[in-house]
Amino acid sequence: MQVLILGGTGFIGLSAAQALVRKGYTVYVLARSEVKEKILAAEEIIPISGDVSSDSWIPLIATLDVIIETVTASPESSRSVFERIEQAAAELRPPGSPPLSYIYTSGTWVHGDSRTTTVTDTTPIVIPAKLVAWRPAIEQLVVTSTVLNGIVIRPALLYGRSASIFGMLFKAAAEGKVSWPGTPGGRYALVHADDLAELYVLCAEKASVVGGKIFDGANSTTESVDDLLEKLVRVSGAKAPYEYREPADPFEKAITTTTLLRPYLANALLGWTPKKQGFVDGLEMYYAAWQASL
Repeated sequence: MQVLILGGTGFIGLSAAQALVRKGYTVYVLARSEVKEKILAAEEIIPISGDVSSDSWIPLIATLDVIIETVTASPESSRSVFERIEQAAAELRPPGSPPLSYIYTSGTWVHGDSRTTTVTDTTPIVIPAKLVAWRPAIEQLVVTSTVLNGIVIRPALLYGRSASIFGMLFKAAAEGKVSWPGTPGGRYALVHADDLAELYVLCAEKASVVGGKIFDGANSTTESVDDLLEKLVRVSGAKAPYEYREPADPFEKAITTTTLLRPYLANALLGWTPKKQGFVDGLEMYYAAWQASL
């Protein structure tokens, strides 16, 4: 396959690019600097100079098999990128070509906050977290496209490697105090970066048979935030006890979201099963990995 990843130098996109390269596929990634281009080239990823607003990558659409979008963070940019790709696919791809597969990255926060209701991939979205309340409309735009073969992946909170969002928590612990937005009793839906990358690979490989589907990319069980913070105090040597605090902004408010998620669709249709150790159980290793990434 030939795959283009938009946002392929980010935490999600780079892991997916590396996993696709390991499977023998040709992977293109946009790069906005020579430094990024060298990093990508060293990973056997083909860099394309430019960003999503440029035209440098548009001609590739004529012959690509899959585009993976991991970069947009607003309704305007998500819609704009999708519509550009739809238009280019309609204009550039030869007659009789298979539909270009487009994998859009959403997130499990669209399920909203509930400590009593269990949700799955196919649970209707009712009250998404405010920060991402626009994403369900983009999801539907993607999976109902008549031009592209649209697929949606909703990653849970990521851990592993350089820690993603949890880098902020680890930094606070390293500075001596475990302080985190929220209240006692919360639970996180989680996924390791490597396991999520494998889900992107499987969706790309089997895109022709899973078009129109929305997959929650998460471990099979959620984990206690209280347990996470308590263990982090011990692992990091921070001053006890840990503390919860009021969210300082909409992003921190989203971090407080409890999603009692039990995903099933990726396993049922793609055979995807996360293999990495859980976040709390492997916290010593994951904290050490974050430290080494600095």
